[in-house]
Amino acid sequence: MRGEDAPEGKGKAAHRQRTVRKKSRTAGVVLLSLLVLLTSGAAWLCLQLNGNISTFGSDGLSKNRPDAGAGGQNVLVIGSDARTDGNDRLGGGRKDDIGRSDTAFLLHVYGDSEHAVAVSFPRDALVDVPPCKLPDGNWSRTRHNAMFNAAFSVGQTKEGNPACTQNTVEKLTGLRVDHTVVVDFKGFSAVTEAVGGVPVCVPKDVYQNDLNPNRRFRGKLLFHAGEQTVSGRRALDYVRIRHGIGDGSDIGRIKRQQAFVGSLIKKIKQQGFSPTTLLPLANAATKSMTVDEALGTPKKMVDFAMSLKGIDLDNTRFVTVPWRYQGNRVAIVQPDANQLWADIKADRTLSGADAGGGPPEGQKDSARPSPDSDSVQGDGISVSVYNGTTTSGLAAAAADVLREHHFSVTGSGNAATRNHTGTVITYGPGERSQAAQLAKLFPGATTEPGTGQGLSVTLGADYEPHRAEDDGGAGGKEQNDKGRSAADNPCDDLSYG
Repeated sequence: MRGEDAPEGKGKAAHRQRTVRKKSRTAGVVLLSLLVLLTSGAAWLCLQLNGNISTFGSDGLSKNRPDAGAGGQNVLVIGSDARTDGNDRLGGGRKDDIGRSDTAFLLHVYGDSEHAVAVSFPRDALVDVPPCKLPDGNWSRTRHNAMFNAAFSVGQTKEGNPACTQNTVEKLTGLRVDHTVVVDFKGFSAVTEAVGGVPVCVPKDVYQNDLNPNRRFRGKLLFHAGEQTVSGRRALDYVRIRHGIGDGSDIGRIKRQQAFVGSLIKKIKQQGFSPTTLLPLANAATKSMTVDEALGTPKKMVDFAMSLKGIDLDNTRFVTVPWRYQGNRVAIVQPDANQLWADIKADRTLSGADAGGGPPEGQKDSARPSPDSDSVQGDGISVSVYNGTTTSGLAAAAADVLREHHFSVTGSGNAATRNHTGTVITYGPGERSQAAQLAKLFPGATTEPGTGQGLSVTLGADYEPHRAEDDGGAGGKEQNDKGRSAADNPCDDLSYG
């Protein structure tokens, strides 16, 4: 045999060469197989997502739209409570009921791809709904002083009218909406399951009659008090609860929804922008999502999602449009709201900085400071703040002041009694000096030992924040805040009051 005739050294060398070539061929086959799998997988994903994505026609958009801003892009996100396609099993109601918007916010992604802000619109806010296209091809007339969520129901269809909501937002803000995304109950539920649940905080035990106050009995326990992770139907119930948590207002629910979206973003970022994470998430989201035609391809949706990758959690802000109560409705406060829209159109952050990293153009104060309040720094100090009066909005305004001075707000809401004339700060053992520092933010406040550990502020009628000044008898108090970030603790500032 040739192997027997060959010299021993050459035989071993030839064997090694054949082994190397064999391993190289094996590696090449494996690499080629991986490439084929990846390519076919990507093709399958595109086909799968293409089959999932639903779009609404651009023919329903206004013919008189605002010009584009200085930079960035605006995405309108609408949470729909339509009962079609099995959503009635999650949200109750009739299958043939008309589509309504349950929540809505405008997301502005700044031109530097490092900042983003989401502005929530109260569903009961009074706005002008401009002409919108009806199912028969005609256009509706302008409706003045209509509730914001009425725009989605124009035309009385089961699917709703996202183009009309987009028209309303563009009319209200003067901002051009680049994309609109509608997510229904099933889509929301599936997304929370795809990420393995979302951390939330519940201030008290919640029972079935809290979700539906028309029930005669308390019912089963739905959520226990404290931090927990929810997904699917439980996540949907959490963001929809209005009664039984906080002050029972829609504004309070918006705060919890903002905290939830922040926690969801944080969870996705913690898991990483990898195919393992994003593919199930994209598949879950697109199954129950309706988007505008410009966003209606997998590539465009993936490109948009990846544009959010570099935004830090601290730079992802959530605010509510400046508002005040007007009877049992919500009025949008001017000129505050127009200033917010002008900042977004100019691609300026909430602090007034240019999105390209320019210097602030003027910091807005959120409360009337005391003479030496600038020296107060609350790093590492936790505080609870409660409204001890019947004046709405004081706790939220005070919580904003505390955060500006780097305190951690662990709870806010209404006090057990609402007849406090003076502001009182209580403190636990060894916290007297911290209470004295905290008192500099609340001129005239008294400090006294509490029954347990921790700092707590109960606001009295003497507290006069700049952002809660009287609106001149128009029926309520102005409510502006600097909102929260996606990095905030899920228990911080959960309820308006």
